[in-house]
Amino acid sequence: MFVRNAWYVAAWTDEIGERPFARRILDEAIVLFRDASGTVAALEDRCCHRGTPLVFGRVVTQGLECGYHGLIFDGAGKCVLVPGGHLVPPGARVRSYPVVEKNQFVWIWMGDPKRADYSLVLDYPYHDDPRHWPHKHTVYRMHCDYMLVIDNLMDLSHLGYVHGGTVGGAPATHVEAKMHTTRTATGVKFDRWMLDSVPPPTYVAAAGFEGRIDRWQETEFFPISTVVQWIGAVSAGTGSLRNWKYEGDRSAGFSFRLFHGITPETATSCYYFWSVANGYRQNEASATEQLFNETARTFDQDKAILEAQQIRMLETPDGPLIDIHGDGPRIQARRVVDRLLAEENANAAGQPIIVSRSAG
Repeated sequence: MFVRNAWYVAAWTDEIGERPFARRILDEAIVLFRDASGTVAALEDRCCHRGTPLVFGRVVTQGLECGYHGLIFDGAGKCVLVPGGHLVPPGARVRSYPVVEKNQFVWIWMGDPKRADYSLVLDYPYHDDPRHWPHKHTVYRMHCDYMLVIDNLMDLSHLGYVHGGTVGGAPATHVEAKMHTTRTATGVKFDRWMLDSVPPPTYVAAAGFEGRIDRWQETEFFPISTVVQWIGAVSAGTGSLRNWKYEGDRSAGFSFRLFHGITPETATSCYYFWSVANGYRQNEASATEQLFNETARTFDQDKAILEAQQIRMLETPDGPLIDIHGDGPRIQARRVVDRLLAEENANAAGQPIIVSRSAG
């Protein structure tokens, strides 16, 4: 059902504070906490004594103390203390998961820990560059298959229909967009250009466009569950598109970067970690706040559609679905995931998934 030998976003770093933090990932109960040094650890959320969720406990100097009988587990999952000075029984431990903090994410490896390659964690430097890319982030809990969220991000022709009042604009603008799709070393990338188009409401509010614009949307899927985008616009006629490269100064316009980390909770629910990084009016906190709020309105609309879509799919599991022209990138992303899942299932003792991990 899920590719396990891969890195998934488990949390934003600011979600993990002084108390244990529970989250279900790939249908496994996980508890995350910071040890005495501030390092994040992830354990199975189940004490090996009586099966009590460890999230009911507390963080102490030696590790995570169970809230039922006081057993303490270190960050590697080993029981290091039984209250009363009693000997720790042999094999008293819980499963631990490799985790790493990077670019304000906590990433988790859900598969064989011996195969966890930290060099494969995505590089996303924009979160660490507030001068040029001030950002805000959040997480949504979505009642849908995580692949429906990826499908939605890999087919942007829906923008004019679902998001006409924010980032979408006229449907024809998106249906007629110039689109170029390429396979990367590990995933899929596609670029969309909407030249000489009417600016959508969010662009007008943010950048004050008064005339027509040239819009771009650069989207890349990094297996197994990450999509990054660079989106923006410049005044129409200030450049030209040649060989899928815009020959003009895009720094003079309006742009922002979106991160989408979609982590399965169960087969029909997921966590949607997203951020928007502002590439314009960077010294104005209000500009970043406005962009975040407009983006949240947009993603709230996606959430309603995708959750309703999931309900219908569960009601009609054998209902036929067709593909249309705009589905190309979505189909290729699905093929990548299907191939990785098949490879992992066919060879459980194989090598870890090798994926390019740079969005910078």
